[in-house]
Amino acid sequence: MDSHAHEKVVLEFKRVDKDPAWPLPARGSEWASGLDLAAAVEGEITLAPGEIRLIPTGWAVAVPHGFEGQVRPRSGAAAKRGLTVINSPGTVDSDYRGEISMAMVNLSGKPQPVSRGDRLAQLVIIRVERPKVVLVEALSETGRGEGGFGSTGV
Repeated sequence: MDSHAHEKVVLEFKRVDKDPAWPLPARGSEWASGLDLAAAVEGEITLAPGEIRLIPTGWAVAVPHGFEGQVRPRSGAAAKRGLTVINSPGTVDSDYRGEISMAMVNLSGKPQPVSRGDRLAQLVIIRVERPKVVLVEALSETGRGEGGFGSTGV
């Protein structure tokens, strides 16, 4: 069996960045779930501790109908630098055609430089259902019922 037979979904990317050599988002390893998204900033910017900023990726994408693009943090940027996606996962809907941006926050205690090409997030494509919404008088019973946060233990 072809090791890439699972790759049936096609993602069409449109370059937004002015540099014709700006690389397509790509997987960091053969079986990685996400495509790395890099900062398409000019030069270098600095995120102060606690600062939130939209970082451009230089790409727009056509996510196929029935799928969602999820912009998630890269573990290295989060663990080593305290940089993460504030609305994780951020959603790229299948009808959106604008540039993908990363809503990054600096959770470290020190300023964090972001340079052009820094891989900060990843794009994961997930199949989504579009359920029919129905109003009911009561929901089905379960053992948990209305028990909320912490109701099943710590």
